[in-house]
Amino acid sequence: MPERTPDQIEVRKPMSDQVATTRQKKSSFVNLDDPALYVNRELSLLEFQVRVLQEAQDESVPLLERVKFLAIVGSNLDEFFMVRVAGLKKQIDAGVVDIPPDGMTPAEQLAAIRKVALQLMKDARKCLQELMPRLDAAGIHIIDYKDLDERQCEIANHYFQDVIFPVLTPLAFDPGHPFPHISNLSLNLAVLIRDQDGEEHFARVKVPSTLPRLIPIKRSSGGLRKDGTVPYHHYFVWLEQVIAANLDKLFPGMEIVEAHPFRVTRDADTEIQELEAADLLETMEENVRQRRFGSVVRVTVNEAMPAHILSILIVNLELDRNDIYPLVGPLGMSHMMQIYNIDRYDLKEPSFKPALPANLDGDNLDSNIFGVIRREDVLLHHPYDSFLPVVEFLRLAARDPDVLAIKQTLYRVGRKPPVVEALLEAVENGKQVAVLVELKARFDEESNITWAKMLERAGVHVIYGLLGLKTHSKIALVVRREGEGIRRYIHLGTGNYNAVTAQLYEDIGMFTCDEAIGADATDLFNYLTGYSKKKDYRKLLVAPINLRQRMVELIHREIDHQKKAGNGHLIFKMNALVDQPMIKELYRASQAGVKVDLLVRGICCLRPGIPGVSENIQVRSIVGRFLEHSRIYYFFNGGQEEIYLGSADLMPRNINRRVEVLFPVQDASIRNYLRREVLETCLTDNVKARLMQSDGSYKRVTPEKNAPLINTQAYLLSLRQSTKR
Repeated sequence: MPERTPDQIEVRKPMSDQVATTRQKKSSFVNLDDPALYVNRELSLLEFQVRVLQEAQDESVPLLERVKFLAIVGSNLDEFFMVRVAGLKKQIDAGVVDIPPDGMTPAEQLAAIRKVALQLMKDARKCLQELMPRLDAAGIHIIDYKDLDERQCEIANHYFQDVIFPVLTPLAFDPGHPFPHISNLSLNLAVLIRDQDGEEHFARVKVPSTLPRLIPIKRSSGGLRKDGTVPYHHYFVWLEQVIAANLDKLFPGMEIVEAHPFRVTRDADTEIQELEAADLLETMEENVRQRRFGSVVRVTVNEAMPAHILSILIVNLELDRNDIYPLVGPLGMSHMMQIYNIDRYDLKEPSFKPALPANLDGDNLDSNIFGVIRREDVLLHHPYDSFLPVVEFLRLAARDPDVLAIKQTLYRVGRKPPVVEALLEAVENGKQVAVLVELKARFDEESNITWAKMLERAGVHVIYGLLGLKTHSKIALVVRREGEGIRRYIHLGTGNYNAVTAQLYEDIGMFTCDEAIGADATDLFNYLTGYSKKKDYRKLLVAPINLRQRMVELIHREIDHQKKAGNGHLIFKMNALVDQPMIKELYRASQAGVKVDLLVRGICCLRPGIPGVSENIQVRSIVGRFLEHSRIYYFFNGGQEEIYLGSADLMPRNINRRVEVLFPVQDASIRNYLRREVLETCLTDNVKARLMQSDGSYKRVTPEKNAPLINTQAYLLSLRQSTKR
């Protein structure tokens, strides 16, 4: 008899199977490497976009919020093609076959992706068409050029002549003019013209991205009147339609035969050869510049585009026909965010003022934040809690004469980050400031390069990251002189130091001056800035050093509790679950009887509800007003509950190729809030939650008859408005 591998585990067959076939053995083995046990990563990510689109289709969601979700779907799909589809195409081109746990080859994945993505794009445009009459009835009028009245047409044409025309550069394609470069995410018109001799020519006109995609027909459309009031009616026309209607101005003396819009998506996943890079900053700057020249991975066109125009694009953009996505309606849905930004608050979710925890209200925030942290750990749950205490923590540190040093990691900080302003002020005040700016934060590289240079010029010690690793951890360390010694104050979080996204993303941060965590933070920064090879941390779980090992140990401990007392329980909240070894550990926990509740916002490659493997696992996804972004790892631990928060999802890149930090929640009241208010509410949500099925699809949770409606985000928001922790 062959020796069993660790991944071949004895599993009892369902009772119905035993009754049906008495001659079968009473037990069998399940190979946890079986591809049938895993959902494809890319298809799971597209399934998440379906859930986002459902919010746009949900009639209970305010009108402009629905428009926002449509824009998000468009933006997410752009990134999906630029990164994920581009990666699969590069595998095929290089002849490298990296088979994921689900067993699908790159070619099989691309075929499946095309089918799902095309339907998703069509559904999004159908949703937009259904929203158009509602927008019109609400005073937001998006009018096709052909439907403009005489006065509106005159205004649009004047705008073309005065604003658009000077910006346009028509590019011919003939033996004397090579096919023009089509930049990434650019919207274009493919124009066929006929000269006086009857000969036809192809030209490309780029729709300028520097102008609004939806042109205001009235001066106040999209903004305010001169007196500062918000108009009820807003009128817009599509930019590309105005250009198409005025092409005769660009090609005088020529006949415009036809014009068709198309939009190009290119490979934007920069590969950095760090071992060959003498200067990472310089290398990243060059990579950002080269991004617009990546190979084309998708071209969206209007369904009316004829075959002869399509052929020109296919040949000259070196496309496969499967790279073409024919659609009805506007190309590039992300621009619908322009409509969402109209100040019609009656069509949006009610505004709210983020709360301040009671222990940081009043003077404590302005001058005594260190005293508060000395007394107790402080939790901030954004966006319900304000991000202001994080900014004030750094500002006070910058001005406090007893603060000696500030060290911080920055991943995504935004355009006008108050956090960076505080660090610059600290340098001016003579503090030692060291900052790790992660230059490889995808699509934020350009912004991070700018801030890195500014900080460096001001005298900050700037580090650009570790060789071969992204630094994704969120941590700030303040070293303060107190009495004859020093004390370390630490902020740790699940989200970025970005004051803008802190109002849109659900994230958690914690202040502490715990000595062991402070010592760990110091060791972590020595690892980031120097040559430390420290392998042991007191309380922090740090990837790629000890995070995987400790997480496995904690899961095994829960299995032991289940075997002894039958009360094993894990609750993991994260953005994505992809890592096969961690999924196998969760399967083993389920097989041992441990109750496993997973709150996975996006990608989930684990299949719940499989008899003998994952029948004790339930997977929920919550998609709502705010982007669920916090990572919470809960272990019942025989009643001695433990919770870790942090920056790490359970993905190979997070555990193996990033510097991540999970930190323990030691304060009992904070643990109680996270378990009872946050996790328990998420697990009983019957408004915005979806349950994952074994086949990878999701079903919306429907409330039982007469059951109260539980919307996690609405509940936590009301909790903040009514009380202070």
